[in-house]
Amino acid sequence: MKYESLAEDIIEKVGGEENIDTLTHCITRLRFVLKDKSKADTEYLKNHEEIVTVVESGGQYQIVIGNHVPDVYDAVKSKLSLEEKNNEKRNDANKGNLLNRFIDLISGIFQPLLGVLAAAGMIKGFTILFFALGLITQESGTYQLLYAISDALFYFFPIFIGFTAAKKFGSNEFIGMTIGAILVYPTLVNAMKLGAKGSQTLFEGTLFQVQSHMDFLGIPVISMTYTSSVIPVIIAVYFGSKLEKYLKKVMPSALKMFLVPLFVLLITVPLTFLVIGPIASWLANWIGVGTESLYGLSPIVAGLLVGAFWQVFVIFGLHWGLVAIIINNLGTRGFDIVTPLMVSATFAQTGIVLGILLKTKNKKLKAISIPAVISGIFGITEPAIYGVTLPRKKPFIYSCIIAGLTGGLVGWAGTKLHSIGGLGIFSYPSFIGKNGIDSSFWWVLIATGIALAIGAVVGFLTHSDKKEETEDNENADLKNSDDEVSTVYKENRKNEDEFIGSPLTGNVINLAQVNDPLFSSKAMGEGVGIIPESNTIKAPISGKIESLFPTGHALGIRSENGTEILVHIGIDTVKLEGKGFKTHVNQGDYVEKGQLLVEFDSEIIKENGLDDVVIVVITNTNEVEQVVVENKNKVEEGENIISVISEKEIAVPNNYELKKV
Repeated sequence: MKYESLAEDIIEKVGGEENIDTLTHCITRLRFVLKDKSKADTEYLKNHEEIVTVVESGGQYQIVIGNHVPDVYDAVKSKLSLEEKNNEKRNDANKGNLLNRFIDLISGIFQPLLGVLAAAGMIKGFTILFFALGLITQESGTYQLLYAISDALFYFFPIFIGFTAAKKFGSNEFIGMTIGAILVYPTLVNAMKLGAKGSQTLFEGTLFQVQSHMDFLGIPVISMTYTSSVIPVIIAVYFGSKLEKYLKKVMPSALKMFLVPLFVLLITVPLTFLVIGPIASWLANWIGVGTESLYGLSPIVAGLLVGAFWQVFVIFGLHWGLVAIIINNLGTRGFDIVTPLMVSATFAQTGIVLGILLKTKNKKLKAISIPAVISGIFGITEPAIYGVTLPRKKPFIYSCIIAGLTGGLVGWAGTKLHSIGGLGIFSYPSFIGKNGIDSSFWWVLIATGIALAIGAVVGFLTHSDKKEETEDNENADLKNSDDEVSTVYKENRKNEDEFIGSPLTGNVINLAQVNDPLFSSKAMGEGVGIIPESNTIKAPISGKIESLFPTGHALGIRSENGTEILVHIGIDTVKLEGKGFKTHVNQGDYVEKGQLLVEFDSEIIKENGLDDVVIVVITNTNEVEQVVVENKNKVEEGENIISVISEKEIAVPNNYELKKV
């Protein structure tokens, strides 16, 4: 429930559930397909403290969250009633240019598999590393079991792709899985290799000369193996989904349940082995050969281009097109030469942020940079990009240049990826082939080390706190609720301390005792918990109601001096959907200290098994000099409970100057 309010915010600000066609997520971002993007409040979302940024690319509205995106996705998804049966309608509604539709298709099919695919790849990489170091032998049970764990997913890949592709195409997922399973059915795999009627050559003397070891109703079946394949099953499931939708329209309702799958399988599977599979396999092989040929023209130039532009691709979500090629290459060629070219981009980006972290004395910048460096080492660069380098422009450009140069070095070394694995430092074992460690493996380590080191040096030498402070002062604009540009109080203004009154009477508890990790960890800021003895919430300070949840369980106030106070009534009380709450103010109102804001019923809260503790926190704790919580066991309504010590200038909207209470 930690991200309940964030989920509500996101749904509201993308235009509500009725504006959402589809929702998926990748490693760091929520990916929406919206019916009308103009209904989304992009500026609000970009400025939300729990959101890194918003990107519109590939036909998707992408909200960058960070490493905890799966939890936020679950919270958002739990509040939506989108039916999976509407996938067809939602996907058909996703019009746009060919590139956008391709990116949306590829990301929708491969995103759900990335986590387990990376895990399996890491196990395979470490298994090969242990073998290369002589710690285990290929004959040992340990090697065989670990290799099976790592290889099973990729060997039976068509089954998993069959499921996700069917889901993306809006058809029966289990029909998709069955099509994929038949492609890797052991008896058919062996028949393709050996056959029962001997071998015959088809299209002899042409570019398409192939062997056939079996037939279907007298028609020769081209001998091809579909284990680890990608493109054949996607095309087969797409054909099957179209056939399924047609059959559902013409079949009697009483017979649809079994006749539709019956005819879909009886028609799609033979057609796949006779026509779709061979054509798709040739296409997949040509993509692999084409990629290798372009790389062969100049590995160094390929490395320069892929390395320099990889982070740009990531920003716009365009890297999914290359991800599909990478997975296809592994299935058809047994290796990939694209991935090694971009791996140093992660370390260049991380190095730049590391250098800035070592140089800066700005507390806020340090707070952003530390987790960004940690995430970057493990391959997640969005926090570094959106939090540090991209807003400052030049650091991002420096990282791209360094990534291009080191990518060229990897291209020169001819490093290959042998399995999909982890990101960042966890990707290294994936560059070890079955024959063990070779020079190309060492070169990718050298290249990433150089990228990290040079990035750190460049970040350290080019960053200036003084310059940044100057730019901040020149651009110290704060947007108010009407999205008007605000200014900073400067005329003879003193930085005054503020005293926050208790919004109600009750017993005081330490914030660490509050049964909600979002508050007890002080992630939302410094504050206090109050076990209520009264059922009214009064304004703890004079100011503006910046936010007011429709349920009435939480509200935010910004004082005239810039202090931001959140008053949250109960834990998980959003579940009550406003039952037991009555608000007496509206968002945007200016209130005086002690003014009635909300009435609530503790009994209703407790009857629903919820905690009625009232939480008061200073959400911009990191922007003030010090927040001091009074040492009291009990507090009366209006009695000072928190002191905010401010010794620096605070940005305040214009309308406070015009509408002082």
